[in-house]
Amino acid sequence: MGSDSKISPPAPVVVLFDGYCNLCTTSVQFIIKHDRKKIFRFASLQSAAGRTLLQTFNVPQTKAGSVVLIAGARAYTESTAALHIARRLSGLWPFLFVFMVVPPFIRDAVYRFVARNRFRWFGKRSSCWIPDDGLRARFLDP
Repeated sequence: MGSDSKISPPAPVVVLFDGYCNLCTTSVQFIIKHDRKKIFRFASLQSAAGRTLLQTFNVPQTKAGSVVLIAGARAYTESTAALHIARRLSGLWPFLFVFMVVPPFIRDAVYRFVARNRFRWFGKRSSCWIPDDGLRARFLDP
């Protein structure tokens, strides 16, 4: 390798989230805080970028309830998305990935229970959360 060659950073990983959901936007803020390598990019499910990614990756509307992770050529939904996100965070959060051994029908049942109740428990915004100027570059469609 010559001195002109550069190592490319890993491709960003995109988290699609419900921009009206308080739990979801708080989760995005948590991810940003624990994403020291800044690999994650974000888009709300309601945004043009979010809708395009859902369509591109053929994510069924029933699976696009609150969080979708786009990593490489794959889309992850429900508990699998949450665990793949945790795996990429700093600190002890990657240890949560051990829950991948739990069968998806059990993990996803718990996930769907929380997702169904998220507005009642955590509230709902009247408009999508808009990141401040310091975070705007991390969003595909701010």
